Amino acid sequence: MSGDFDPPVSAVREAVGRTLAEDLGVLGDLTSTALIPGDAIGQGHLVARVPGVLAGTAVATEVFAQLDPALSVTWAAADGDSLAAGQRIGTVTGPLRSLLTGERSALNFLGHLSGVATLTRAYVAAAADAGAGRRCRIRDTRKTTPGLRALEKAAVRAGGGANHRGNLSDAVLIKDNHLRHCGITEAVRRARERWPGAVVEVECDTLDQLVETKEAGADLALVDNMTPEEVAKAVVLADGVLPVEVSGGVTLDSVAAYAAAGADLVSVGALTHSAPVLDIALDLE
Repeated sequence: MSGDFDPPVSAVREAVGRTLAEDLGVLGDLTSTALIPGDAIGQGHLVARVPGVLAGTAVATEVFAQLDPALSVTWAAADGDSLAAGQRIGTVTGPLRSLLTGERSALNFLGHLSGVATLTRAYVAAAADAGAGRRCRIRDTRKTTPGLRALEKAAVRAGGGANHRGNLSDAVLIKDNHLRHCGITEAVRRARERWPGAVVEVECDTLDQLVETKEAGADLALVDNMTPEEVAKAVVLADGVLPVEVSGGVTLDSVAAYAAAGADLVSVGALTHSAPVLDIALDLE
């Protein structure tokens, strides 16, 4: 199921390069160099200790590739696949020193990104169960780990979620702090004038702001910190003309209520900033 779930190659290479530089230090892996013969060959199996959703295979592969071209990685599962506890997801074969040196970096990426995918899948399932006769999509935010945004957003896709803007150049999002300098109607007009063709979204704290956002011709309304009951009213006021996105403190316990209220989108910062690491290990033969 990989492909659409792969982050940009440049982002993968840069993230892995930084990680290995951090982990190897000046002298490299002192322990493996002292204890493992230089000609020793080994094989290790990547195993999921708990159920979850896989993500990060491209990054883990790059870890071993950058360390030692003689290492080979084969995958028995792909990003986006559901994993069972005890499932073997991949095998690494080659020089044992290099294999052990790369173990922790590869597992750090796999555990973190699979954790993001797993949490995203849970939100997607909860929203889908709510129904309301329409599909409510789960989106991420820019609340990402510095330097890992492209990787984490790929993991969100692997979990069945959608991506909000990847950076500040992707779209216009007019928030409350921007609105301290001009009203919604004027803000939308300026955005359209300066960036024709860009998506323009407005953060709305009240239903009156949503109505103004609709009349101003914005592309989306981001209703912030509203209750499901308030969101239902916002959907009625939007009248199918203005997609409604919910943001602000949405949890696994509450996402179904927002989906049932008719929200088109729910953005959840926790997908990337609070996902528990999925327990994945490397077992040597």
